[in-house]
Amino acid sequence: MQTETHSIHDILAKNATSFFIPPFQRAYAWGKTEIERYFSDIIRIINSELDTAQSDKLEHFFGTLVIKEEKAGFVNKSIVVDGQQRLTTTLLFLIALRDNEPNKENRGFITDTYLTNNASSFQDKIKLKQVSKDWDAYRALINGTSAKPGIIKNAYDIFTKLIANIKISRPEITVEKYIVAIQRLNVAVIFLDERPFKGEDPQIIFETLNSLGKPLTLSDLIRNYVLLNMDCTHQAIMYETIWYPKIEIQLTGSTSDFFRDFLQYKKSTSIKVVSDNNTKEIYANFKNFVEESYANHKAFIDDIVKYVKLYTWIIQVEITDTISPDKIKDSQIKELLRNIFHDIKTEAFKPFILGLLYYHQNQTSTIIFSDDNFIAILQIIRTYLIRRRIARLTQGENKNIVLLCNRIHDLVQKKIEMIDLLSSMFYKMRLPNDDEMRQVLMISKFYEDFKTYGKFILGKIEEHNAKVPVDFRNAKITIEHIMPQTLNDEWKAMLGNNYEEIYKKYLHNIGNLILTEFNSEIGNNPFKDKKTQLHTSSLYYRLEILNNDVWNEDSIKRHQSNMINWFLETFPLPQQYQAASNYDRKKPDVTTFSPIDDDAGDWAEGNKPAKMIINDSVFNVSTWQDVFIKFITFMKEDSRYDFQFILDNQTDLFNREGVILHWGLLKTIIDRNIDLTTRYKSFDGLFPDKISNLKGDMLFIHTNISAATCMTRIASVMTKFDMPREFVIITLK
Repeated sequence: MQTETHSIHDILAKNATSFFIPPFQRAYAWGKTEIERYFSDIIRIINSELDTAQSDKLEHFFGTLVIKEEKAGFVNKSIVVDGQQRLTTTLLFLIALRDNEPNKENRGFITDTYLTNNASSFQDKIKLKQVSKDWDAYRALINGTSAKPGIIKNAYDIFTKLIANIKISRPEITVEKYIVAIQRLNVAVIFLDERPFKGEDPQIIFETLNSLGKPLTLSDLIRNYVLLNMDCTHQAIMYETIWYPKIEIQLTGSTSDFFRDFLQYKKSTSIKVVSDNNTKEIYANFKNFVEESYANHKAFIDDIVKYVKLYTWIIQVEITDTISPDKIKDSQIKELLRNIFHDIKTEAFKPFILGLLYYHQNQTSTIIFSDDNFIAILQIIRTYLIRRRIARLTQGENKNIVLLCNRIHDLVQKKIEMIDLLSSMFYKMRLPNDDEMRQVLMISKFYEDFKTYGKFILGKIEEHNAKVPVDFRNAKITIEHIMPQTLNDEWKAMLGNNYEEIYKKYLHNIGNLILTEFNSEIGNNPFKDKKTQLHTSSLYYRLEILNNDVWNEDSIKRHQSNMINWFLETFPLPQQYQAASNYDRKKPDVTTFSPIDDDAGDWAEGNKPAKMIINDSVFNVSTWQDVFIKFITFMKEDSRYDFQFILDNQTDLFNREGVILHWGLLKTIIDRNIDLTTRYKSFDGLFPDKISNLKGDMLFIHTNISAATCMTRIASVMTKFDMPREFVIITLK
């Protein structure tokens, strides 16, 4: 590695050098603020030049430029590893300067010196090859033709206006003065040694230089890792013919999620949801996997592109591709995928079904994965998920479903059944049986409790009964309360003397609900009027209601019984599983987790803590308030951690101020709202009114929080202080 200081003029004026921005680098991103700051620096340099009183003329440090040089005959090709935004901005400024210059000779000087190079191998002899997204607009500007609207054209227009305004207000600033400014705009140029034994990996340099700027996404890191070590010709070919059109364009904003789910499938291991805080950890895991699993980067690319289209079938709401040549089965598969990923909205099954899709689309003479087998698996997954949602079970899915990926091969070959996989996990991952479903549906407020899934469930019941598809996602189809949400005297009389109890118990219960096409039209109408309207409905549900002369508690119970039976028929289990426990009693229930686990909030909600381990120290706890207090107390007392940082950055850490307050401030707040007295506890777990000797500097912790919020707050602190998962472990009762 060699570092030199050069002016941007010296860099760009080299006649035998062309510059190549790797096609996978970020597109140009500077906006009005950055461009005006750049131009202001140029004017400051010019003002210094014009000031005869200044003997030492002003220069300006413009940042770092990292170059890896490739020789191609007599021509040098410099790959811009970092600094492309600075180079591009300067060149856009020079194009605007040229186009504002009336003197033909000066215009030619700018073009020949900075913008083009007769030895360049790039189109139109242009000296700097932009990334693919910017190339057409940049090339048009250099050639003096119309550039399509976009950020490149915007930057050019801003520079054009700034230069034109200066020409009017300060005619003494000529093109020569601007060129002098470019000669005094300095950059630190790092030339990377291309000899491999030197160990100057451009990818590592790139990651290091970008560590302090806008965080690179997982997709950025993986793409750069795969492509950056190739020579520029192969980079361009690989990116423009494979990576960009076959990966990035197909996945749009889901590329990082795809890489995570691909890795989870391949390794049958749970990996955290991608975030700015863990991107580099996941990237290191991914890089190790590629190096261990593939002969070279091309082999990796050849493999991963096979999964891209399959992943789009998971993330797209409506699939236009053909999954199966059989039109009926193709429609069934697409609907099941939509049910699982968009109606029920599971994340846990993405890696698993990605693997199933791969087997389904890449069959061999020895491995045949039929449509019927695939559909049966998807149906039982859908049943598993919706039954668990009704039973309010989501705990552990993200961490444990992915572990089933290593059974896909056996599943495809029918060595094991999907229902056996799903019914052989521990208790909290169980497949709820019919009895559990009946108990929940009988007492639940279906309309309120399952708003996310309500129309989907009722729509599928309608399809099951009517034997035809139902457009339940249509906004015109809504959930109707037969007994209305507002009771008039006629409804009260029909319900009887205990109408208040019936209303409270059954209003939102599944026994009082149907789907209709005209909810707003029926509203609070009397039952006889609702029946008249339902006569015109095309939905099967109408028959159930029309058979009743009145709608009272008995009617609701009958409808409830029918609806529950229809639910069980729509999302069925084989007979031997209908009353079975559907979990492995020999497997101990998972009762420990860390606050930074993806599903920590799910584990905490509805459960109680028994024990907490912080850095190998064990604490007995009985409430989530205890958990939060113990953790904050640990952070305060352990000298390795900057507790003052926590106090000063509560908005960033906890998404609100006032989580930890001194008594002096808390007292002022409580004086205005006495109810807040019970929302804060001391580090000893006492409310302020239970402490006799309160002092102004005594700290109190906001503890009026849900279990999930407790986990989120602890996880935020753990992440900020780079604590490993095992640093904090919670055991449930």
